Amino acid sequence: MFTIEKGVPYPVGAHRDKSGINFSMISANEDAGVILFDKSGKNIRKKIPFQKEHEIGNVKCFYLDGLTGDVIYAFYEGDTLLRDERGQAFLENFSYGDVRMLEEPVIPAVLKTDDYDWEGDKSPAISYEDSIAYCLHVRGFTKHASSKVKGKGTFLGVTEKIPYLKDLGITTLEFQPVYEFNEVEYLKKRESFMQEPVSDPKEEPTRLQYWGYVKGYYYSPKSSYSFSKDAVTEFRNMVKEFHRNGMEVILQFYFTKDILPVEIVKILTFWVLKFHVDGFHLKGKNIDAAMLATDPALAKTKIWYYGFPEECVKSENGRYLAEYREDFRMDMRKFLKGDEDMVSKVMYHLKRNPALVGNMNYISNYDGFTMMDMVSYERKHNEANGEENRDGTDYNLSWNCGLEGVTKKKAIMKLRMQQIKNAFLLLLTAQSTPLFFMGDEFGNSQKGNNNPYCQDNEITWLNWKNAQTNSELLDFVKELIRLRKEHPVFHQEKEVRMMDYGAVGYPDASYHGKFPWKVDTAVYSRQFGIMYCGAYAKKAKHKMDDFFYVAYNMHWEKYHFELPKPPAGCMWEVVMASAELPEDCLTEDETELSGITIPARTICILCAKVNEEGMSKHEDRTAF
Repeated sequence: MFTIEKGVPYPVGAHRDKSGINFSMISANEDAGVILFDKSGKNIRKKIPFQKEHEIGNVKCFYLDGLTGDVIYAFYEGDTLLRDERGQAFLENFSYGDVRMLEEPVIPAVLKTDDYDWEGDKSPAISYEDSIAYCLHVRGFTKHASSKVKGKGTFLGVTEKIPYLKDLGITTLEFQPVYEFNEVEYLKKRESFMQEPVSDPKEEPTRLQYWGYVKGYYYSPKSSYSFSKDAVTEFRNMVKEFHRNGMEVILQFYFTKDILPVEIVKILTFWVLKFHVDGFHLKGKNIDAAMLATDPALAKTKIWYYGFPEECVKSENGRYLAEYREDFRMDMRKFLKGDEDMVSKVMYHLKRNPALVGNMNYISNYDGFTMMDMVSYERKHNEANGEENRDGTDYNLSWNCGLEGVTKKKAIMKLRMQQIKNAFLLLLTAQSTPLFFMGDEFGNSQKGNNNPYCQDNEITWLNWKNAQTNSELLDFVKELIRLRKEHPVFHQEKEVRMMDYGAVGYPDASYHGKFPWKVDTAVYSRQFGIMYCGAYAKKAKHKMDDFFYVAYNMHWEKYHFELPKPPAGCMWEVVMASAELPEDCLTEDETELSGITIPARTICILCAKVNEEGMSKHEDRTAF
């Protein structure tokens, strides 16, 4: 039994407290209310109209005191049932892509008792300089049979892959939309633009919105991404397990133009409170970046967007914000394929690391070519999308290394792997936060499709067999991530100043060319080097880091770099390179300038290890 009492207008929807549930809806219809169903969701238990005295403008509400347990409900206006757009779970769990989602009557929402045990769960709160981000699609990540997980294509499946992600070195997971949305839509088929669509919508073909960038039910995890029938609990279990392993969960949210900024704030706050997520990447319309960046409840939540007002960046919340820009991808792809006039731009991106706001760097993402396709195709191949290859960008900045598409020519395959390694070296030797798309670490291909928004098949499902086939690449990426994590010179808290402001004898970072301290930024130049001074990046126990020199040669011919002299008693050693180096490539002499010859289209990292005591300020002022 329950009693009807005066409710509160906000938040809209159904919300429980200890003794009952508050229902609120926006409606101008005088005949509106709530219908309670039995446990089957098919039989009406009670129809409760909103009372005039409980209205505030067009917001209708009441509080049902004593209404406990799991409650199945829907709103109504006159004879029309309305699905609660703010429902936190729904009664029916359709399988992914089930066309009945378009034909089924309104599905009642389910408001469950909330007794989930978070077991002291806390956010890892990883700083941007210490983050390695990885973007994935829940279904595509483990749906392929080769994933060998129990919960293929679900939150459980992602959870089962946490050991893999941890071993890879990932700290931060970015998920494409995981809120409830209708992925099936009718596609109005016409023989020509002069003809009308077919009259019966059931006769129209359908397509998928695989990515999920459509209007959704923003308060509910997607039920078809759940292996169990309880998506809420399964999603929470996944988040909790990520946190146990020291990893963050960032969710993409795509908002349509009819969602008001104030509602967006409520949605994000709800996911922070109910699901313990660590942040959001915001996409779509009506996004008030200033409102979100200064909201007190979101003060310690990461928010990724495409730009923030200056006053937000300078606020105390600024370091939780991050810019998600595409210019890094565009310029690095140009440099990779050997375009002219790129040295200055690449040097800028490698050192860019704003002090007050995070900065997300990526060369590949869910949109555009994967890294493998970036080096295998010069043209998009989106024919499978059914739009005659007209969809997707034509501006891919890719190079197929000599042949379009799949090949068995060993020379081309070797060059492609070398170019992917170069891409990862550019990404992970840049100072700001690196991010890459799922499967790039083992050469995943989408068959040249740069816009697979509607593909739920092997085009978008990760083939985990490639982790064995391309194990050399996977091991390379793991080692590169480990190197970045172990050496703070590659991920400093503040942007390098290219100055010796600590009076240690070397700038914190410096540019070089064929000769030390002389970089060539001419239009025709495709080579340069960067040296990092370990004295400006402290490791554990305040021990200074080593010296590193990264040589970048994107010319199609080999190039010789004379190396700057490291601290006394130190010698340059090759740590990693994207191509095999000749044994005599490095000439080292403590009394002479050292040099290294870098093969064509190769990036090489060298290290000069410092002793346990570190550098002497007096002895090591030998840079010039």
